[in-house]
Amino acid sequence: NVSKTKELVVDFRRNPTPMVPLIIGGESVEIVSSFKFLGTTIENSLGWGENVLAIVKKAQQRLFFLRQLRKFGMDQKILVQFYRAVIESVLTFSVTVWYGGATAEDRGRLDAVVKTASRVIGCELPSMEEIYSKRLQRRATNIMKDSAHPAQPLFSRLPSGRRLRHIRTRTVRFRSSFFPAAVRAISTHLDPPPGRDCES
Repeated sequence: NVSKTKELVVDFRRNPTPMVPLIIGGESVEIVSSFKFLGTTIENSLGWGENVLAIVKKAQQRLFFLRQLRKFGMDQKILVQFYRAVIESVLTFSVTVWYGGATAEDRGRLDAVVKTASRVIGCELPSMEEIYSKRLQRRATNIMKDSAHPAQPLFSRLPSGRRLRHIRTRTVRFRSSFFPAAVRAISTHLDPPPGRDCES
């Protein structure tokens, strides 16, 4: 279906050549600068600004309901459960894919939502960085345990057996992506997130 098909061109060459239009059934496919795929917005620059803005907008809308629950005198435990189910789930959707490549400004927007929710609830909530680090390691560990996973060879150990062999990267964009970041996280044995004041 040409009307539902879009073409996203990723080209970082200094002098990119014009792309020949993609024709399907005599119709040319529209070239777009960004596309929402499985709930995550991908840009042709491989940046995550549009995705973060969409996430923050949705999360801020749901903060209204959190404030209403607080206004109605709901117990803090219920407020935390609501936050994690309705707001945190939005903030962290596919977080291991995009958070590593998010800019400081984008991360600031996400942290602002978490801080606002913390003030409303009245206790400290896990930061985006903590959640990202925890999920990054968990996902990487699952891949390492799965011998059938096609990416398992990327998590190869050095002869010492203590650390993983780092993936060589030449750009910040690649270095911040999932696999290089996951290898670094596993190798450095990041400390678990500190205890939180919120009740589970």
